[in-house]
Amino acid sequence: MKKVLLIEDDIVLRENIAELLELSDFEVFEASNGKTGIEKAKTIIPNIIVCDIMMPELDGYEVLKELSKNKKTKYIPFIFLSAKTEHKDVRKGMDLGADDYITKPFNEEELINAIDSRLAKASILEDMRNEFSKNSSEKDVDIIKTLQDLKNFFYDNGEYFNYSTNDIIYKEGYNSNYIYLINKGAVKCFKFEEHGKELITALYKQGDLFGYTSFEQNIPYQETATAVKEVELIGITKKDLNNVLVKNHKLTLEFIQILTDDLREVKDDLLQMAYSSVNKKTAATILKFAKKLNRKPEDPIKISRSDLASVAGIATETLIRTMTNFRKQGIITIEGRNIKILDVQKLKHIE
Repeated sequence: MKKVLLIEDDIVLRENIAELLELSDFEVFEASNGKTGIEKAKTIIPNIIVCDIMMPELDGYEVLKELSKNKKTKYIPFIFLSAKTEHKDVRKGMDLGADDYITKPFNEEELINAIDSRLAKASILEDMRNEFSKNSSEKDVDIIKTLQDLKNFFYDNGEYFNYSTNDIIYKEGYNSNYIYLINKGAVKCFKFEEHGKELITALYKQGDLFGYTSFEQNIPYQETATAVKEVELIGITKKDLNNVLVKNHKLTLEFIQILTDDLREVKDDLLQMAYSSVNKKTAATILKFAKKLNRKPEDPIKISRSDLASVAGIATETLIRTMTNFRKQGIITIEGRNIKILDVQKLKHIE
């Protein structure tokens, strides 16, 4: 008997639909809101989900987005059931990955046909995935030749994690279980010096890998990582990544290049902190954050003065005075925590 998860906040409509589905030989599980629906989906792993859009707690769009991130639920057929009939609403649902969109009111035959059709399609796709997995599970690892192949491996096999601004991803000393790919957002890594001052050691943007310590030894994370802004990460265990690198020597060389580039950037930062003027340190740091946080350098960045000062290697008060001078020169504007670069070239050539 196929399992249907019905997520609908209207109790009368939910009971009527449930009765209809049960008479059609489906085992029906009910949820009265999006949050409960997600919990039940992850617990019972239904064969198909029928979900309303306008609901308390979480709406139908959020339910679909959340379930799409979970390895166990992302392939479950998903049908929206809603009174929202505008083209933009239907398009939004389908763009998010819904399999069908049925508008209220509907008739019995329309709903049953939609469910049967989507279950058939899901069964065919599952057979294809299983056949492909059986024939090429070992080959998948063997054909990862480039960093882009590796990132695709993360997308296909990784576990998704979401963090809000300033959330801690991991702390210094934590067991280093995962290597992460940033799918969205930005991350900063930092350590605390002996007097408790935060020193930023690295900034990572969308598409960057971070979190690597040792692939052979159980060395804990050597720094703390937090989300600079809302971030979505894809994690692969060290064991899985090590297996990929062992079988792909060319990829290993590319990974070594990443580590080399990271080391060179750290050395450049140390030289800047040691020998550059305060103006140049401040300018270079603003540009670095703009590069990591924005698609365009001139877009506003929202960052704390202490973070900027930490990367620049100067006191916060000194950084604030320097940025005030930049503002008076028309190089940047400052509104609260927002900094917008008005003259990128001038900022790049400050001495």
